Amino acid sequence: MMPFELAEPSSLKEAIGLLDPDDPTIRPLGGGTALMLMMKSGLFAPSTLVSLQKVEDDCRGISLSPDGGLSVGALTPLRVLERSGDAAAAAPVIPRAMRTLSNVRVRNVATVGGSLAHADPHMDLPPVLTALGASVTVMGPEGDREIALGDLYEGYYETSLASNELITRLTVPAQVGVRAAYLKVTTRSADDWPALGVAVALTGAGEAVDTATIVVSAATEKPTRLTGAESALAGATLDDAVLRRAGDAAADEAELISDPQGSAAYKRELLRVTVARAVRRALDGEAG
Repeated sequence: MMPFELAEPSSLKEAIGLLDPDDPTIRPLGGGTALMLMMKSGLFAPSTLVSLQKVEDDCRGISLSPDGGLSVGALTPLRVLERSGDAAAAAPVIPRAMRTLSNVRVRNVATVGGSLAHADPHMDLPPVLTALGASVTVMGPEGDREIALGDLYEGYYETSLASNELITRLTVPAQVGVRAAYLKVTTRSADDWPALGVAVALTGAGEAVDTATIVVSAATEKPTRLTGAESALAGATLDDAVLRRAGDAAADEAELISDPQGSAAYKRELLRVTVARAVRRALDGEAG
């Protein structure tokens, strides 16, 4: 790796002040699990890394709001979120999904904010959190703003964050009556990058679906809602015919990409089948 400077600010304001919106070689550093791989492979050569490890602001920890919503500091390690009783109470699909998110060594170090800001379309958390209606709080030189997770991702490794903004907090609204599931399809081990990820959040009782949110990832350039598949489910009582219609609608509307995990044609057939399986798993699972 090329030599670089390491800055270690003690506050978010100081860290943001070190980020230059006109210099892409200055980057914030959370857990560093993704950034270091990019540096070692020669994909990124920073002039300065702004470490967030000594930031003393309230960017760590997990709490439940009185209505059952979840608040997660951006510097909270993924492993802490995975093992959190509050996260399991608010949205059981989150810790379930994280058990196959990379491996324990990575989850011990990688941070929630860094994993969301990285914007690799193969990440497991973005589709899950998008389906749950989550948002992030972002701080920049002009103050804070809220971004719905569905609006955070703009393309392959692209977000709506300015280069001198930092994610400070993740918020997941209360999931009253929501049944959710996440299915990932891998070509190798269960914790490998997925060829396809599908997150589903349903409201309704029994086999009846009032509303449905379906988000596909890994096979697309960014986490993407499948509104046609959602419409096929909304207001329906689930049976095999309804699930087939939803799977067909998903396969028809998704703009899929080819990559080392599989061709677009292969992923289209995976999506057709996996949407139905994810819906059934959500229906059979616990609320939240």
